[in-house]
Amino acid sequence: MDLGEPVTSAPSATLAARLSVPSGPLFFPVTAYGPDGALDLDAYRAHIRRGVEAGAAAVFACCGTGEFHALTPEEFQECVRAAVAETAGRVPVVAGAGYGTALAVRYARLAEEVGADGLLAMPPYLVVAAQEGLLRHYRDLAAATSLPVIVYQRDNAVFTPATVVELARTEGIVGLKDGLGDLDLMQRIVSAVRTEVPGGFLYFNGLPTAELTQPAYHALGITLYSSAVFCFVPEIALAFHQALRSDDDALVRRLLDGFYRPFVELRSQGRGYAVSLVKAGVRLRGPAVGEVRPPLHEPAEEHVKQLGQLIERGYALLEEG
Repeated sequence: MDLGEPVTSAPSATLAARLSVPSGPLFFPVTAYGPDGALDLDAYRAHIRRGVEAGAAAVFACCGTGEFHALTPEEFQECVRAAVAETAGRVPVVAGAGYGTALAVRYARLAEEVGADGLLAMPPYLVVAAQEGLLRHYRDLAAATSLPVIVYQRDNAVFTPATVVELARTEGIVGLKDGLGDLDLMQRIVSAVRTEVPGGFLYFNGLPTAELTQPAYHALGITLYSSAVFCFVPEIALAFHQALRSDDDALVRRLLDGFYRPFVELRSQGRGYAVSLVKAGVRLRGPAVGEVRPPLHEPAEEHVKQLGQLIERGYALLEEG
């Protein structure tokens, strides 16, 4: 099979350029629901507006934190439309796309129709596929629209360095988001792509509460990371981001030890807390975004109380500096 030479389209180059030097954390907003469980687009736009005004470098709409799994295609498109309208070009909007290839393509085209700037390609639904099948899946998705694609590595979509080289050669695929946490594998991936396909492929730390591991990823040259914490305490997330960029090791350590590590330990107290506890944090600090949809469940009342105390502690740590 002739794989050809890597080609970069104009839209891909635009998104890659806007993300290559992040001005702030990458914002993964929660999806807002009203008391009846339906979308609340006014609250959703208010949530996005707050994040952009706080300094987000990009909005990743309807991804993991945004309960992509719980949205109908119609709801998905309405949310992406609202995100595009609310950001008004100030920062790029990247939309989730997932499930099997046909549905992933459908979501991609829905996002393109309403003006998204790119796609975050979630792992395929349920199946554990070989590298050849994964490569075909993401290539088909990339070919379906003009939108640049960031591939999300986690769970049943884990790649060899050779496969990531082929992804990087594929027109329209601009980056890899790692939600696995295998630093040995990531180092080999970065080295292989740098050797075989030089030219600015993007890498993202996509672990839950990525700040906790970002110093290690930063040592690999990976400066982009998702920040769920930014949803509810943007000032803390932005301060941490700036501290990393300016080598303010004292503030990095203070926030890691006093806020991020305790938050991860609290998040580990319940299944699905990577989404539901974040959404509870938004309700404590921002607009009324509603509860999570099943099969996720709300965090225990005691855990929400602990989260409120931890938020107060985080802001106190900023004052100490």
